[in-house]
Amino acid sequence: MQNPRLAARYAKSLLDLAVEQNQLDTTLADVKLLDQIASQSPEFAVVLRSPVIKADKKQAVVEAVLGNRLSPLTKAFVTLLVAKGRESNLVEISRAFIAQYKDLKRIKTVKLTTAVPVSDAVKQKIMQRATATLNNNQVELIEKVNPDIIGGFVLEMDDKLFDASIRRDLNDVRAQFKKNIYVSQLR
Repeated sequence: MQNPRLAARYAKSLLDLAVEQNQLDTTLADVKLLDQIASQSPEFAVVLRSPVIKADKKQAVVEAVLGNRLSPLTKAFVTLLVAKGRESNLVEISRAFIAQYKDLKRIKTVKLTTAVPVSDAVKQKIMQRATATLNNNQVELIEKVNPDIIGGFVLEMDDKLFDASIRRDLNDVRAQFKKNIYVSQLR
């Protein structure tokens, strides 16, 4: 069950506490680890979401999976989540924390999708242009290779999408042929 408001509140609490204790980067690394474990191991997420499994068993599973890899602050936070019955929202909370961290540090995510991997020079140019466009915020570049776009690239920044792919061009041509505006003018 998704609950973005709850996730945002818990993430904000953890963020504020991490800033207060000067452990923001350590907490970010811990939260990314939690998100990575939940993403790579669906069984872990299923155990956390299960209403049948008791809180003490869930805490034991968390201890067994994570061991001593978390800082005391993050470990106490996860223990609190389990005690309050909010462990099922751990994945949402971790993603909300990462998003709030990026807002705090003014980091913008730019997604680049190409048909083949691009060179470092091209990446640097894209980073420079994105930084200039995004009012000198820090830019985090996420690359994705998708051969289905045939050629060109697709760039996503904030809520803007710039599609300069060959697939889009071919779809535009297909749409023009389906409309068949030239034949209708002949009759």
